[in-house]
Amino acid sequence: MKINVLTLFPDMFTPLKTSMLGRGLEDGKWALNLVNFRDFTTDVHHHVDDTPYGGGAGMVLQIMPIKKALDSLPSKGKVIITAPQGRTFNEQVAQEWAKEDELTFICGHYEGFDQRIYDLADETVSIGDYVLTGGELPTMSMIDATVRLLPGILGNSASAVEESFSHGLLEYPQYTRPADFEGQKVPDVLISGNHQKIAEWRHKEALRATYLHRPDMLEARELSAEEVKMLNEIKAEEAEK
Repeated sequence: MKINVLTLFPDMFTPLKTSMLGRGLEDGKWALNLVNFRDFTTDVHHHVDDTPYGGGAGMVLQIMPIKKALDSLPSKGKVIITAPQGRTFNEQVAQEWAKEDELTFICGHYEGFDQRIYDLADETVSIGDYVLTGGELPTMSMIDATVRLLPGILGNSASAVEESFSHGLLEYPQYTRPADFEGQKVPDVLISGNHQKIAEWRHKEALRATYLHRPDMLEARELSAEEVKMLNEIKAEEAEK
């Protein structure tokens, strides 16, 4: 996969070049092309923004440098803008994007985009109902969530499948050595060696975590008969606490 990012601050994307994603870059599992659209301005001061027509506070990004930066790309794939009015980014969107050969992100700044810039994008996406100073941080989050799903990025190919949201549930609790730390013991089932019992425990605890912390996710999930039974047990157990 190739990912292009149009941004005024390419240095902000250094974290994507570290850890597992960084190794993926080095191994050619994905490619990152950072384009500073300030380089596509024509005035001596390299302005990329201007005051809004009709008045108002702040500055608005101009369409010309962004359009020229887009046109400079040999290919673009799906073009994405981050903005509050977009659909909310989630694991399902990341899975959709991970199937693409190429993605292009346009990062905003200042008071926003000239409205005509939205016509250059295929999709507008939001990471939540809050305001940031620019689109770089949301774009990095979405790239991380998408690229980690590509083959060969994670050390364990099962990791991306088992983690939170992949099956519509939060992740079950995990433990490692020591088995007993200051009286806090690892659940016996996890050291029993019974893989079926371990799988059942993990499924139930994933349901419990989702019920306690993100019950809205259960409302959107069609529960199996076994999950309904588990959930009733969880509710009874939690009521006793």
